[in-house]
Amino acid sequence: MNEVAPSSVPMPAKRRTAQLIMLALAVLIVMGAYANVGLALDGQIPAGMLTYGLGLGGLMLVGYLVLAKFAPWADPLILPLVTLINGLGLVVIYRLESGGMPLASATNQIMWTAVGVVMFSITLVVLRDHRALQRLTYTAGAVGMVLLALPAVLPASVSEVQGAKIWIRFGSFASIQPGEFAKLALVVFFAGYLVAKRDVLALAGRRLLFIDLPRARDLGPVLVTWVLSLLVLVFEKDLGTSLLLFGTFIAMLYISTQRTSWVLIGVLLFAGGVFIAGQLFDHVAARFAAWSDPTNPVFYGNAPICQLDPPGDPMCSKSFQIMQGLYGMGAGGILGTGLGKGHPDEIPLSFSDFIFAATGEELGLTGLMALLMIYALLVQRGLRTALAARDPFSKLLAGGLSFILAWQVFIIVGGVTNLIPLTGLVTPFMSQGGSALLANWILIALLVRMSDAARRPPPQAIQNEGMTQVFQR
Repeated sequence: MNEVAPSSVPMPAKRRTAQLIMLALAVLIVMGAYANVGLALDGQIPAGMLTYGLGLGGLMLVGYLVLAKFAPWADPLILPLVTLINGLGLVVIYRLESGGMPLASATNQIMWTAVGVVMFSITLVVLRDHRALQRLTYTAGAVGMVLLALPAVLPASVSEVQGAKIWIRFGSFASIQPGEFAKLALVVFFAGYLVAKRDVLALAGRRLLFIDLPRARDLGPVLVTWVLSLLVLVFEKDLGTSLLLFGTFIAMLYISTQRTSWVLIGVLLFAGGVFIAGQLFDHVAARFAAWSDPTNPVFYGNAPICQLDPPGDPMCSKSFQIMQGLYGMGAGGILGTGLGKGHPDEIPLSFSDFIFAATGEELGLTGLMALLMIYALLVQRGLRTALAARDPFSKLLAGGLSFILAWQVFIIVGGVTNLIPLTGLVTPFMSQGGSALLANWILIALLVRMSDAARRPPPQAIQNEGMTQVFQR
């Protein structure tokens, strides 16, 4: 009897069927939300609901088919969770556009979603073995550094928006935020570097109280990353990317070495660096002053002055955003005003930076908690992939990518609620814009690829299963 090749073994059909059902449920929830918006605004179901629903459903079906073909053993929950978050973002943007919010465009967002799904599919098709990325450790580091530094060296006319130099504009018709893609390259670099240097960085030096401090000569990588994050903060005026970069490195360093001392050192270094930068640079001091007292007239101003692009101090717009967002979420209360029944258009940039506040006004605290639970479940699936991974590089890469997703959500939610100073990050998969959406879809593709590798049975087990099926026939 001829042997059955491992590739001919049927894949887990029940898991794929469950995933397809969950995808359909996510799309139905999104279409129901669209209908709710139209009924609230005009008293009738919006004419474009079917178009948006079929468009989103078709895109996710393509993603599902690619995943079923090229990563059949992947976690079945990841794609439906991302679909639901992305779809709810489309609904909120559509609601803002229908309410007359300038610059909000659900059509553009679904086009970027289509490109994101294409990038997701290409990543799965091209990257058959994620471990190949380990061979590109230092190449990925160089690419990430170039992408991160590029806006800082370009003229402000093509790189600066509202005080932050994080963009590259191509005339008035297109722009890209290279830092969104830099974070992926740098996580690959961090994972490869920490796998190679783990044993050295895990060595303990002196013991202080209950903490084993690292050796002084092993502080080099942390100090270099700390300096890099401060350079981003100072020259690009981007607190969000600075915090994201340094926090991710410290988290991955802790995952690699299991040394709590690295976390404490990281917190102290970043706090000290921000304090020094606040004393030396006005834009850093202004951001923290606006955070500590957003109602101060120096920073808050009033509505006629503090619009999307105020002629005066740009921090005025930041404080106005914070206060309007807080007022909006307060008006939403526990259950919200209902989709289409609030006033999220009064929050500047409610379709991008403050989409979380706009969602909170109309869905209330209950809706926000449900949304955060969806994010938490997505991160949990990523961390579960890291735990199940069979090699150190995969564990670090999956853990780093999952932490980036969670860290982004914490930073933007903390900024919107004034828990921490407001940053330039956006809510993953919800905020309008192309760069962040594309980068996050690639991030999900990498997690799916590693999940498939972690969950795939060993070759011998697959072959035995195939032989059993042949004998049963």
